[in-house]
Amino acid sequence: MTFTTRFAPSPTGPLHLGHAYSAWLSYDMACAAQGRFLLRIEDTDTARARPQWESQIYDDLHWLGLTWETPVLRQSEHLARYAAELNKLAELDLIYPCSCKRSDIRAALSAPQEGVRASPIYPGTCRGRPMSSRQPGDALRLDMARALNHLQTLPSFTETGPAHAGHHILSPQLMLQNTGDAVLGRKEIETVSYVLAAVIDDAKQTITTVIRGKDLFETTFLQILLQALLALPTPTYHHHKLIRDDDGKRLAKRDDARSIAKYRADGATPQTIRTLLGL
Repeated sequence: MTFTTRFAPSPTGPLHLGHAYSAWLSYDMACAAQGRFLLRIEDTDTARARPQWESQIYDDLHWLGLTWETPVLRQSEHLARYAAELNKLAELDLIYPCSCKRSDIRAALSAPQEGVRASPIYPGTCRGRPMSSRQPGDALRLDMARALNHLQTLPSFTETGPAHAGHHILSPQLMLQNTGDAVLGRKEIETVSYVLAAVIDDAKQTITTVIRGKDLFETTFLQILLQALLALPTPTYHHHKLIRDDDGKRLAKRDDARSIAKYRADGATPQTIRTLLGL
C-alpha cells in the first residue's frame, strides 16, 4: 500500500512554528517513502473558523515549499458523511443523547491540547436515554462500557514516534477510568468531535500513517476504538516532539510572535526556519 499521510490544520488562527514542523515532517516522510502527502482543512468549528485563516494556511504552506494533491478535503463539506457514521453507532445502540454541561461539551468537541486540563469523566447522568428522546442541542455520547463489550477483540495500533514506539493494545479499564463516555457529536451545530471526524477522514483518504504532535498520543486509543466499532482500518501512528517557546510551553495559535507569517514578514527564509526547527 502506498505510504499516505496528511497535515490537517484548523483555520482558527495563524500557523506557527509547531505547525511548520509537523507539516514538514509529514511531507519529508512522504517524499522519502515516495508516497502521498495530503492537506485536510478541519473547519467544523464554525464559531472560530474563518476564510482568511484558511487562505493563509495555503499561502504559508506554499511559502514553506510544500505541495499537495487537490482538491483539498474540507470537513465542513462532508457533514452528511459524518452523520451517517454517527447513525451507524446509533443503530448499534452505542450512543445516547446528553443535555448536561454544554460548556464541557463544546470543549470536548475540540482537539485535545497539552497543558489543557481534561474535563472530568462524565458521571453518566443521561446514560440510558434512548436516541428517540434526543432534543435540539443535545450532545451525543458514546456509551463506553457498552462499546467495549461490543468488541470481539481488543484493537491495537503501531506507533513509530520516538516517545512511544511499539505496539499498543487498548485497555478497557483505562478507557473507562480515563476517557469515559466521550462526546462524539452535537446536533445543534451539526458537527462531530475531532476524534470521530479524523477517524472517518483518515479512512476516506486511505491514510496509512498519521503524523502529529505527541500531545495527541492518548487520543489514539479512543480513535482505534471508533475504528473497530465502525469497521474502519487502523493506520500506523507517529507522534513527534512538540515545538516549545523559551519557557518550555507548547506553542498555540495565540502566540503570534511565533507565527509563520511573522517570520516571513521579518525576512526569514524557509531554510532559516527548517534549521531553527532542527530539520
